[in-house]
Amino acid sequence: MSKFMDWVDKRYPLTKVWQEHLAQYYAPKNFNFWYFFGSLAMLMLVNQILTGVWLAMNYKPDAGMAFGSIEYIMRDVPGGWILRYMHSVGASMFFIVVYLHMFRGMMYGSYKAPRELLWLIGMVIYLVMMAIAFMGYLLPWGQMSYWGAQVIVNLFSAIPYVGDTVSEWIRGDYVISDATLNRFFAFHFLLPFVLAALVFIHIVALHTVGSNNPDGIEIKKGPKGNRWDKNAPADGIPFHPYYSVKDIMGVVGFLIIFAAFIFFWPEGGGYFLEKPNFEPANPFKTPLHIAPVWYFTPYYAILRAVPSFAGTQIWGVIAMFGAIVMLFLLPWLDRSPVKSIRYKGPIFKAALAIFVVDFLLLGWLGTQPATPVLTQMARVATIIYFAFFLLMPIYSKIDKTKPVPDRVTGH
Repeated sequence: MSKFMDWVDKRYPLTKVWQEHLAQYYAPKNFNFWYFFGSLAMLMLVNQILTGVWLAMNYKPDAGMAFGSIEYIMRDVPGGWILRYMHSVGASMFFIVVYLHMFRGMMYGSYKAPRELLWLIGMVIYLVMMAIAFMGYLLPWGQMSYWGAQVIVNLFSAIPYVGDTVSEWIRGDYVISDATLNRFFAFHFLLPFVLAALVFIHIVALHTVGSNNPDGIEIKKGPKGNRWDKNAPADGIPFHPYYSVKDIMGVVGFLIIFAAFIFFWPEGGGYFLEKPNFEPANPFKTPLHIAPVWYFTPYYAILRAVPSFAGTQIWGVIAMFGAIVMLFLLPWLDRSPVKSIRYKGPIFKAALAIFVVDFLLLGWLGTQPATPVLTQMARVATIIYFAFFLLMPIYSKIDKTKPVPDRVTGH
């Protein structure tokens, strides 16, 4: 085995990669529960790619056969039902762990220097995830898939001068049709591999600047060396075996929850699989209430909250995309001298708590019919959403902070 590894290492740096990114990658010793979600996100990416490739073997990207091929997978293909549910439930679980991963970054200041580029790469991953999910949402060719895609694609027609051309280019036709289904299937199959490449870049960027921790300070501070390696940074421990074992424990707990949804509640109360999607797409019958899947609904609520002007929804579209742009700007909006919420003042803590409640409220409002009362609530929630970001340079600067320790704490 030793001779074989020597032969491999002369032709490919396998041992070097193992040492740099696992065995000798030193992570802070005070990781907590919130640091499970990065590895869980990678687990769900692998799940989505493997189950997606298998489903593609039996799926027919044809407007007349797509819905029937899903039924065929569910009823006649051996094991098809569980793989389909692993993929559909997995999409929602993927977004859940990514949202929690992003929230952890906001809590502990993982977007601040020197990790600005790491955060930006993560946000690009988030955008690609949304594109993949949107294209995959059409593939079952059910009622909500068809009409949800119709609504979202038509939003691009609000762009001045080029909107109609852009919408037609996305659809490949004047309406959502067989051409749209084919191109969405092609991109839905391709983009996960682009996403995997972006995740690799994200990990390389992470291992270049080092992992953040709940204290928000660098582990190189303090006396150097530890009992494993005299050249190691202070307060750092090798990722393998210490955190690889810890992540495995998190994976086991997560898989129990994942399996519970797959076997007992795959529709997720209509949030994972909507009831209208169990009916084949009918261009002549519009569902009573059209809404995207739950992980898009906060932005959909922002879109609907902005009133149309001169018969166009352009300002709603701008607000919807602006809500995502705000996340990209986070490293430069936060002017606090400390990173972690542990040492930030009460203003930032209150603002982050309000933001979380507001985001969840927007998500719920996006699933509901647009009544006058709910529309007013969505407008207030939209103002609060943007206020969190736009006022951050002020309240993060005037907020009173606590003294930051020189060494990472053990709790």
